[in-house]
Amino acid sequence: MMVFGPVPSRRLGRSLGINNIPPKHCSYSCLYCQVGPTRATEYQPRAFYRPERIFHEVKERVAKLAQRGEPVDYLTFVPDGEPTLDAGLGAAIELLCGLDIKIAIISNGSLVWQKGVREQLKMADWVSLKVDSVDQSIWRTINRPHESLELERILSGMLAFAEQFDGILATETMLVEGVNTADESAVRLTDFLTELAPDKAYLSIPIRPTADKPVRAPSEEVLNRVYQIISSRIPGVELLTGYEGNAFASSGDFVEDLLAITSVHPMRREAVLALLGKTNTDWSVVQHLMDEGKLREIDYDGKRFYLRAVNHQ
Repeated sequence: MMVFGPVPSRRLGRSLGINNIPPKHCSYSCLYCQVGPTRATEYQPRAFYRPERIFHEVKERVAKLAQRGEPVDYLTFVPDGEPTLDAGLGAAIELLCGLDIKIAIISNGSLVWQKGVREQLKMADWVSLKVDSVDQSIWRTINRPHESLELERILSGMLAFAEQFDGILATETMLVEGVNTADESAVRLTDFLTELAPDKAYLSIPIRPTADKPVRAPSEEVLNRVYQIISSRIPGVELLTGYEGNAFASSGDFVEDLLAITSVHPMRREAVLALLGKTNTDWSVVQHLMDEGKLREIDYDGKRFYLRAVNHQ
């Protein structure tokens, strides 16, 4: 299926997905990929589906959704491989612009060193680039890139793109226990993100089964520590650890709001108390969530934080 959704996305609202790459054509074979391993990685863009076919399928779906009164916030290229491997990506975007809906691309960023790829990405309104690590050995371990790819070249390409791009730039880092969660790795990642200056820096964890080698999400303590290291220098850091459906607006329900917020941002005790005060709820509700294992209390740097439990997403 080339077009799917719309699906609820914390990042993009109601996102209509565009699968412009057949499975599993990719430049990476990430340890945590839910689509499964890449049998043969590749890095040179080439033709897959005709841009006109993509346009007509999207146009038809948008029209059907409009008839049912269902809005679409973004048309999102999020395929079963790397979207920038599609040599026709720019032509497809050009056609889709006629639908007057914002366009997003979720990319692993591995081909952004190529000028042609940067030119295509610049046509979108919102672009996410994957930065799982800026350390060579960790990058090779977690992303398992095509042998011709070079990390320094990729990182330089990201910096060049950030200077040229007028839209919203996001980064996404998948945190895998025992691979890229050490303090030193987080500090070096923060150094790079400081220079890149994305509008949003998302930290995610593997929450779906992976078809390849099993991987583990970091503990809440590790998640919180990495979050604190990065957010101390980078504005707009968010965790992506919970169901996307809960995170759009306040529900008026303290428990729902607390669990939704703490799956995105660890909350300090004072913030939780303030939320309690607004909803006339008492601390026993928080204690009950901790007793049930749905919420974790974590000490960091002399302060007390609350984070939604990873195994209760």
